[in-house]
Amino acid sequence: MNGIDALALDGHALRLFLAVLEEGSVTGAATRLGLSQSAASHGLIRLRGLLGDPLFVKSGRGITATPHARSLAAPAQALLDGLQGLARPADFLPERARLSLTIAANDFQRDLLLPAFFARLRATVASVSLLVVPSGAPSAALLRERGCDLIITPIPPAGTDILQKRLLTDRYACFYDPACRAAPRDAAEYLAARHITVLHPEGEPLEFDRRLEAEGITRDIALRVPGFTGIFAFLRGGEMLATLPGLLRHGGLAGLASVKLPPLLGNSEEPLDQLPLYMAWHRRDQQDPRHAWLRAQLVQVAAEVTRARA
Repeated sequence: MNGIDALALDGHALRLFLAVLEEGSVTGAATRLGLSQSAASHGLIRLRGLLGDPLFVKSGRGITATPHARSLAAPAQALLDGLQGLARPADFLPERARLSLTIAANDFQRDLLLPAFFARLRATVASVSLLVVPSGAPSAALLRERGCDLIITPIPPAGTDILQKRLLTDRYACFYDPACRAAPRDAAEYLAARHITVLHPEGEPLEFDRRLEAEGITRDIALRVPGFTGIFAFLRGGEMLATLPGLLRHGGLAGLASVKLPPLLGNSEEPLDQLPLYMAWHRRDQQDPRHAWLRAQLVQVAAEVTRARA
C-alpha cells in the first residue's frame, strides 16, 4: 500500500467499490447508486490508480474481483460505516421520536410478530407509522433501494452489505381436520395423502417444499394458494394435509389439529421441519441509533411470542 494517498479516498469512492464488488458489474453498480455508466467507469479508473491494483478483471461476460479487492471489502465497509456514523445523532429518544418505517413480511410473519411489535411502538414512541409490504422472495435490492427498513424471512438475502439476526426458530407441522381424518401414522401415509401448500405470488415455494423436491420426494399437491391465511377454509371439512409453520396452530389454523412430521429423509443431519425466522437489514443502518432501537424491539417481541406460544 506504499505510495497510496489514503486521504484521497472518500465515501463516494468506497460506495462505488463496494457496489461493483457486490453487483459483479459496473453497470449494475451504476444503476444501484444512481450514477451514469460513464461516471461509474471513471470512478473505478480513479480507484484503480489510488489503490494500485486492477481491482476487477474481465471474466466471461462479467467481471471478477482480484484477491486484493476481496481483501479490501471488510476494511472498506468499516470505513464507510464510520463515515456514515458521523452524520447520525448520538442518542435516540423514543418518547420524542416520530417514526415512519416499512417492514417486508409474508402474511404468517406479519400476523405472528407485527401486531405485538406495533403495539409496543405505539406505547413507547411519540408518533409511529408502520407500512407492511409483501416480502415475496426477499431480495437484497429491496433493502439497498430503501424499499423497506427490515425484512422478516426464513432465508435472508445474500450480500456483504446485508446483515441478519435470527428472531426465532419454528418447526413445520402437519395440519389436518380431525373431524374428517386421522393424523398420518408414518411417511407412507403422509406421502399418499393429497396436500395443500403455499406458493407465493412470485412463484416461490415454501422452503420445505423446495427441499423435498431437491431430495426427490414427491407429493400429490392438490391445491396451491398464495398465502397462509387462505389455508384454513380449504383444509376444514376435507381429508387433505397441509405442512406449514407450527406456530400457525395459535393463529390462522387454530381449530385444526397438527402433528409432528413423520421422518422423510432418513438420518439427515439437518432437520427437515426446522424453520428459522430472521430479520435482515442493510449495513448502512447498522450504527443508526433509531434503527438499532427498532431491531431491539423486534427481538424482544419475538422472544415474548416464542415464550407465550411454547
